Amino acid sequence: MRVLVNTWVVRFQRREGISDLALLEAVERIEKGLIDADLGGGLLKVRVARPGRGRSAGYRMLLAYRAGWRVVFIFGFAKSDTDNLRTNVLDGLRAVSLGILAASDDEIENALIDGDLRELEYGEEN
Repeated sequence: MRVLVNTWVVRFQRREGISDLALLEAVERIEKGLIDADLGGGLLKVRVARPGRGRSAGYRMLLAYRAGWRVVFIFGFAKSDTDNLRTNVLDGLRAVSLGILAASDDEIENALIDGDLRELEYGEEN
């Protein structure tokens, strides 16, 4: 399965000190069926731990997900900053999710080359 991160999330990770390992741990939980919310359109919400603290006081990450195939982190926020996202924001993120999941492998490769996406190493060794 490919694990990808868009440029917005890369900047968010850097600003908040969120490691790639924390995102990969979230993917492992998803693969075990442990998600916080299925928001429709392949859009999931998962918790990611704040460095030095637990997941409940941490971050919420929204990602596009198709089992065994592709996961793309597309948005994140601190639980302390935002409780819930507005409906129009969620609708927009669902549309992004559907677009990413519908993208061909060539389109994904081009996004990686252009720097719009970054791939995380994910596999049985993680």
